[in-house]
Amino acid sequence: MKKSALSDRKTNGLDVLRQKAEQKLRTQIERLQKLSSQDIRDLVHELGTHQIELEMQNEELRRAQEELEASRSRYAELYDFAPVGYFTFDKDGLIREVNLTGAQLLGIERGLLLNKPFVGFIAEAGDREIFSKYREEILQKEGKHTCELGLKRKDGTLFYAQLQSIEKEDIDGKASSIRTAIFDINDRKRAEEQRKRAEEALQKAHGELELRVEERSEDLITANEQLSQEIEERKRTEDSLGSAYAEIKQLKDRFEAENIYLKQLIDREYNFGEIIGRSHAIQYVFFRVEQVAPQDTTVLLLGETGTGKGVVARAVYSRSSPARRAGPIITVNCSALPANLIESELFGREKGAFTGSSERQIGRFELADKGTLFLDEIGEMPLELQTKLLRVIQDGEFERLGSPKTIKVNVRIIASTNRNLDEAVRNGTFREDLFYRLNVFPITIPPLRQRKEDIPLLVEHFVAKFNKKIGKKIETISKDTLDNLQEYHWPGNVRELESVIERAVITSQGTSLQVLDRFESSRKTGEQETQDGKALVELERDYILQVLQKTGWRIEGKNGAAAILGLHPSTLRGRMRKDGIRRS
Repeated sequence: MKKSALSDRKTNGLDVLRQKAEQKLRTQIERLQKLSSQDIRDLVHELGTHQIELEMQNEELRRAQEELEASRSRYAELYDFAPVGYFTFDKDGLIREVNLTGAQLLGIERGLLLNKPFVGFIAEAGDREIFSKYREEILQKEGKHTCELGLKRKDGTLFYAQLQSIEKEDIDGKASSIRTAIFDINDRKRAEEQRKRAEEALQKAHGELELRVEERSEDLITANEQLSQEIEERKRTEDSLGSAYAEIKQLKDRFEAENIYLKQLIDREYNFGEIIGRSHAIQYVFFRVEQVAPQDTTVLLLGETGTGKGVVARAVYSRSSPARRAGPIITVNCSALPANLIESELFGREKGAFTGSSERQIGRFELADKGTLFLDEIGEMPLELQTKLLRVIQDGEFERLGSPKTIKVNVRIIASTNRNLDEAVRNGTFREDLFYRLNVFPITIPPLRQRKEDIPLLVEHFVAKFNKKIGKKIETISKDTLDNLQEYHWPGNVRELESVIERAVITSQGTSLQVLDRFESSRKTGEQETQDGKALVELERDYILQVLQKTGWRIEGKNGAAAILGLHPSTLRGRMRKDGIRRS
C-alpha cells in the first residue's frame, strides 16, 4: 500500500516536468528561427550533448531510486518484524506510526491504531499522568528517556511495558514527533515481584530468626549462668569430696594397717598359717618352724596320725626363702604307693624301663627341682630304695629307671613319720645313715590330748569351714559340748576332731552345734567302744529315735518330730521305714 502511493507520486512528478520541458522547447524553437544556419548547427550539437548527459543522469537517478526503494523495503521489514514495538507519537500523544510487533503487543490491527491516543491503552490513571509528564519531558530535553507503565490489550489483559523514547524533528523542521520503543517486561516484573515477596519473606524470617536468636541467647545466657553456678557448686563439692576421700583413704589405710596388725597378732597368738592353736606345745612348734623355714635344711616331722604334719610341712614351705618358695611343693605319700612303684614315682622312668611302661614319666624329684619335696610317712619306704634316696639327699643327683643319664636337682626335703625311727633303725628296717640325714632338724607335733586348750579354737575353725562348705549357719556352741570335747583323749587327734565336727554340722538343727557322738571317760585310757565307730547313718538313726521318743512318736504338727528335724512328714516316714524304726 505504501509502495503504490510512492509510485503515483513519481508518475505525477514526471508529467509536470515534461510539460515544463515542452514549453521551454517551444520558446527555444522560436529563438532558433531567428538564428543563422551555423548557429543552428552549433546549437543542435550542444542540445544533443545535453540530451545525452540528461539521459545518463536519468539512468543514474533511476538506479538510485531503485536502490532507495529496495533499502526502504528492507527497512520496512526490519521495522515491522523487530522484537520490540516501535511507535511514533505526535506531541499530543497520538499514534502516527507503529510496527507489527507494537500492534501485536496491544492486540489490535495496525491500521486501527493510527491516529489513536496512546493513553487509551494505559490501564491506570496514575500511569496516564506519568505518560503525560513523560511526553513533556521528551519534548523539552534532548536524549533518551525511559519510563514503565501498565498497559492493557484490546482483550483487557494487563501487562507491564518499558518505554524508551527520543524526540525527532520532521524534514521541514516544524513539527516534532516522538520515536518510542516499547518492551514487554511482564516476566521481569513478575520476577521482581517474586523477588520482592521472597525478600519480604526473607526479611520476615530474618526478623523472626533474630527474635528467636535473641530469645535463645537469653535462654543460653541464663543456662550459662546456671551452669556456671553448678560448676562452682560442683567444684566446691569435688573439693569437699576430695577432702572426704583423702580422710576416708587415711582412715582406710589406718584400718588396713590395724587389720594387718590384728591379723598378725591373732596369727602369733592363736594360729600359724593353717595351724590353729595357742597352747605352749603348739607355740613351740611355731618357734621351731620359724627357725628352720628360711634355711634349705632337711626337716623331719614327728608325730601321731592326724596331728597335722602335712599342715606343718606347708607352713615350713610358705615361710621358706623367696627363691625356694618360687618353686613348687610336691607331696609323696610313701605308705599309699606299692613298693614296686615308689621308685618310678620318685625318680621317674624311661619308656620301656619295665613291663607296662609305655611312655616316659617325670619323677617327683624332677618336678620339685628348685622347690620342696614332702615325703609323708617316710618310715614306710622300702629298705632297697633308702640307699638311692640317701644319694639324692647327699649329692643331689639320680638316674631315671631305664636310663644311664645322671640328673642333678636342687630340692629341699621335708619328711614326716608317725613311727619310731630309732626303733626301726635298731630293728634294721630303716637305714641309720638315712635317719641321720633326715634328722637334721626334727620337729615333734604334739598330740591333741597335750594341747586341749586349743580344742575350742579348732572347733570354731572347723564349724566355720563346714558352714561354708555345707551351707549351714551354726552360730553357737554350748559349754557342755566344749567340755565333752575337751575331756576326750582324741586318739585320732585333729583329724578325728575334724570328722566329729563335720558330722555334727550336718546333723545339727537350728543355729546351735549338736554333737551326737558319745565320749566315755574310759576312752581316756584308750579303750574303744563299739559306738565310737558308728557311721553317720547310725548317728542320724539314733537322733531320729531320740526325737520320736521325746515327742511321744508324734510325727506331724507344730511340735511333731518332722518339724523338729526340719523334714517333711512323708520324708520322715520313709527314713523310719528305711532305718527300721518302729514304735515298741
